[in-house]
Amino acid sequence: MDAVVAIILKGYPRLSETFIAQEIRALEKRGLAVRLFSLRRPTDPAVHPVHREILAPVSYLPEYLHDQPGRVAKAWRVVRGWPGYRRARAVWIGDLKRDPTRNRIRRFGQALVLAHELPSDIGWLHAHFLHTPASVTRYAALIRELPWSVSAHAKDVWTIPDWEKREKLRDCRWLVTCSRYNADHLATVAADPARISLIYHGLDLARFPLPVRPPSFRDGSDPDQPVTILSVGRAVEKKGYDGMLRALAALPQGLAWRFVHVGGGPRLKALQKAADEAGIAHHIQWMGALAQEKVIARYRAADLFVLNSRVAADGDRDGLPNVLMEAQSQGLACLATRVAAIPELILDGETGILVPADDPATLTAALERLIRNPALRARIGAAGMARVRNHFPFEQGIDCLAARFGLPQPAPERCASPSTRR
Repeated sequence: MDAVVAIILKGYPRLSETFIAQEIRALEKRGLAVRLFSLRRPTDPAVHPVHREILAPVSYLPEYLHDQPGRVAKAWRVVRGWPGYRRARAVWIGDLKRDPTRNRIRRFGQALVLAHELPSDIGWLHAHFLHTPASVTRYAALIRELPWSVSAHAKDVWTIPDWEKREKLRDCRWLVTCSRYNADHLATVAADPARISLIYHGLDLARFPLPVRPPSFRDGSDPDQPVTILSVGRAVEKKGYDGMLRALAALPQGLAWRFVHVGGGPRLKALQKAADEAGIAHHIQWMGALAQEKVIARYRAADLFVLNSRVAADGDRDGLPNVLMEAQSQGLACLATRVAAIPELILDGETGILVPADDPATLTAALERLIRNPALRARIGAAGMARVRNHFPFEQGIDCLAARFGLPQPAPERCASPSTRR
């Protein structure tokens, strides 16, 4: 593709969206010219190394229209005379009638600014996430009469209504999503399922090299050698940390363990209070959000990785959590729930352990079993590492995505979805 691609993001840079940053940098290396547009300014205190490698300039749209009314008004005065404006306004009015919210108004205002400020060499728009970024992208693409595409991930697939998914799928040129679980669902609402492609994110193994992991014989019997349980994830409902704390609190007295949590999130203080009330605060270390190199060090220092994903009340859920791939790439045994696309990665009893969601008693039993059994941890950790490295190659996904953008491919036959079977 000779034209520059505008990539529209909800926020940039974000520590929790390493997979997006790695993808952008990989596409740049393949020769794709990119400009970034973000709906929000960064809030994380640090960035990952890959963010520093990305060459594309980033522009920030007005997060709230009342913060920059002159910028929005100027954009409207200019673009309302363009041929595509009438069509975009009609689509937006139709959306607003079904979703009469401030959020819907804000997205059209951001789209006006995006359409007005897009450089003339932009020939394609691509949104990360099917919810608000795709709305802004869709309206702006209509105004500018440009093609657009979208990557769908997790929350964005499951928290917007079917009518919105159906119409966005109708208007975009193509959609890629990162799990079979998502792809199968989206195919049920799409008039043309052929527009949907499964492309796993995979893991950039250059950033997650083979670990030097000495054998661990910790089995919970020595208070001076507690088994380290790690979890990386935002403190939000779908991550199930409240249930994880209940499961940890139910572990037998005298079992030596400690729990390390990496991540920020709105529920963090409430979780810390719950741990204190449960009498397990002395077992827990809350690290907050960390840059990638520090997260990798935590994977290598831990004995067990746990992710207690669940479906939130509003339908939000994980897709295929990248932190599970990251942990497994470091030979770390993983315990997770049988939710969303997690079984596409973890084969229960072989490359990890899966338990039902919202079942603290079963989670407690699995935790105790893995804490007491270092040989089991070593076996499933090694098998998980082999599966990630053999079945979820980052380069294959980038090949497929690059092909979608019209970049020449050295090995086009590689562009096929990785197998999720044994």
